[in-house]
Amino acid sequence: MGRPAVLLLLLALLTPGVAIPVPPAVKALSSLRWSTSFTSRHFTGAKYSVHYILQKVDHFGFAVDKTFKQRYLIADEHWKKDGGSILFYTGNEGDIIWFCNNTGFMWDVAEELKAMLVFAEHRYYGESLPFGNNSFKDSRHLNYLTSEQALADFAMLIKHLKRTIPGAKNQPVIAIGGSYGGMLAAWFRMKYPHMVVGALAASAPIWQFGNLVSCGVFMEIVTTDFKKSGPNCSESIRRSWDAINRYSRTGAGLRWLSEALHLCTPLTNTQDVQHLKVWISETWINMAMVDYPYESDFLQPLPPWPIKVVCQYLRNPNVPDAQLLQNIFQALNVYYNYSGQASCLNVSETTTSSLGIQGWSYQACTEMVMPFCTNGIDDMFEPHSWNLREFSDDCFKQWGVRPRPAWIITTYGGKNISAHTNIIFSNGELDPWSGGGVTKDITDTLVAITIPEGAHHLDLRARNAFDPTAVLLARSLEVRHMKQWIKDYYANLRKKH
Repeated sequence: MGRPAVLLLLLALLTPGVAIPVPPAVKALSSLRWSTSFTSRHFTGAKYSVHYILQKVDHFGFAVDKTFKQRYLIADEHWKKDGGSILFYTGNEGDIIWFCNNTGFMWDVAEELKAMLVFAEHRYYGESLPFGNNSFKDSRHLNYLTSEQALADFAMLIKHLKRTIPGAKNQPVIAIGGSYGGMLAAWFRMKYPHMVVGALAASAPIWQFGNLVSCGVFMEIVTTDFKKSGPNCSESIRRSWDAINRYSRTGAGLRWLSEALHLCTPLTNTQDVQHLKVWISETWINMAMVDYPYESDFLQPLPPWPIKVVCQYLRNPNVPDAQLLQNIFQALNVYYNYSGQASCLNVSETTTSSLGIQGWSYQACTEMVMPFCTNGIDDMFEPHSWNLREFSDDCFKQWGVRPRPAWIITTYGGKNISAHTNIIFSNGELDPWSGGGVTKDITDTLVAITIPEGAHHLDLRARNAFDPTAVLLARSLEVRHMKQWIKDYYANLRKKH
């Protein structure tokens, strides 16, 4: 969603000359939406209808009159026209059906809130492509891929729903989203307060921009997750980088490394090694985000508390390089081969380009500029500084555009948001994105909910028997706030009439 530490482009910095300006941290935000192995056990039978609305490609100019079809889904099984509500999912960087099937919280509370569920697809993702197959052709076609245009799409869709669905006109709408979608939910309430009565922004790193937070906080949280999950676990990972570098100095070393890590494609040069280290870094990041208390297949099939399982193999950082790297393989194997079906590890697996990755790469190169850095001391990664100039050059090579790093703070207010109301910011302490999130109450109506045992937007996932008490309490509190917003809306409506 995707969207801190190595550097806003660890990937670009680690592989100079390779135009892939999406570092592990930013790319991980997007990769949460693109698991090819994912099947939703809980909601594959969810009842929803698919709809389309014509949206302007450019809501803010007058020269371009082109339109495109935005896809959205509606589930109204529990909706009541009398005293009901509309829960509106602000779609992010992926196919909207994926979000529909994986935001179990909305389905779980629909009956209690008498709610219609609406899942709106973000422009340039899924089927909502403004220029069809040419949408990613060049920067001219991508020019309308911004958060502002996406929010305008949501606003026009809500107007359309209230105008065309009998009984919806005078109902309160609540925006809900996770990760980048959570950022959009919060920003939607800020920019369109007349459209939604409140917002639930789960795992939304709205402060991961500029110097609002330290560029190193993301990777420090990843490291803390591993440090807490097993003795010497993070230290073993920290020492593995030098071990990889030592083996990479010779052809024989590269061959041994390829065999020890069971790589599908042998390492042949320095660039391959840099990609390997980025891939490994991204693996640790992904595990921190999906460190759930039960089996899941969000990104890959994983055991409960997967980092604890990984750390069983990384208890001794003082072993020889060969043993350390064999232990690293065992740890990687938990993530990539928990099912036991993989015959080798594919280094390109988490960096393979897909439509979602393309779109997020462009957004990261324009307005979603999140600085990341590492120092190798407070975190378990190789040291890398945040270099905006190099990042900008890489973006220009790939997309022909240069980032505007201060724009998000300018348009959405950064930390100066106390004038807004009715936004819940929920964060799990295990989630590295919480470092860029709102973790303390700002006002009585801009509230923070912290989930000590929570990974990336755990509260938006469906109820599970193994849910920690903290997430049950968080969801209960979220619903209580929503009920109050709905109650206040109808009270004000009665006063008007």
